[in-house]
Amino acid sequence: MNIDSPRPLRLLVVDGNTREQRENHRAGFGTTPSEAYAEELRAIIPGMVTDICLPADEGANLPDGAGLSSYDGIFLTGSALHIYKGEPAVTRQIELMRAIYASGTPAFGSCWGIQIGAVAAGGTVAANPKGREIGFARRITPSEAGRRHPLLAGRPLSFDAPAIHLDSIIAPPADATILASNAMSPVQAAEFRQDGGSFWGVQYHPEFPLRQIVAILAQRTAILVDEDFRRDEAAAKAWLAEIAALDADPARRDLAWAHGLDEEVLDPVRRVTELRNFLEARVKPFASARSRA
Repeated sequence: MNIDSPRPLRLLVVDGNTREQRENHRAGFGTTPSEAYAEELRAIIPGMVTDICLPADEGANLPDGAGLSSYDGIFLTGSALHIYKGEPAVTRQIELMRAIYASGTPAFGSCWGIQIGAVAAGGTVAANPKGREIGFARRITPSEAGRRHPLLAGRPLSFDAPAIHLDSIIAPPADATILASNAMSPVQAAEFRQDGGSFWGVQYHPEFPLRQIVAILAQRTAILVDEDFRRDEAAAKAWLAEIAALDADPARRDLAWAHGLDEEVLDPVRRVTELRNFLEARVKPFASARSRA
């Protein structure tokens, strides 16, 4: 693992979904969002220990500050919840994120995860007035700060990534560095700082292989039709079938060209660039420093 400590890295994956939402995901994809996320992380660094936390559930056993500090890094998944509805399944997660900041443990979030990171630090999230970003976030462009930031190291000046979200950060926290944006969302990647802790996050889903996008959207074909992404259900299913075929064979140049996708999405190593960069730049040094102490 190229760190000073002989012990394996220990990570916490925080699942932002309710029990019903997790089981719906399992029915379509075979695993819950947090299980799938943990699998992607273990593929980057085999042998790491990944625990799962379920703060959306009433009565969930959530780690306190000392428990959070025992982890080398914390990852927050996406969620089908809406942060501005203020229900207990949401407020528990905001409070947990505040405790994560206070613990000083390196934290990273995708989609819902960056929204939780923003709100816990004083930012605002709302339904995107430009509508839903679905399937892929197109032409994500790093800011000047983003081009220098280790989170986006290795990404080109413009790239696409898997994405499914309606809500977006409309007012970042006071102590924020915006690292990337696109035409749909002014905050596609950012770093937030609060209570001595820092958070790196992205609005898109580097952890999603194409087959996971297909599994999620196969349960939402009505949205694809109702919001004019596809003309009818048959067209929606045909589109998803082509994405599934491209997942099965990323070398299908005809499908890659037809859907405007390149190695930033199709290469399983390049797709997870942000996860790998966070592990290398934040988690490993944090674990090494703690082992020396």
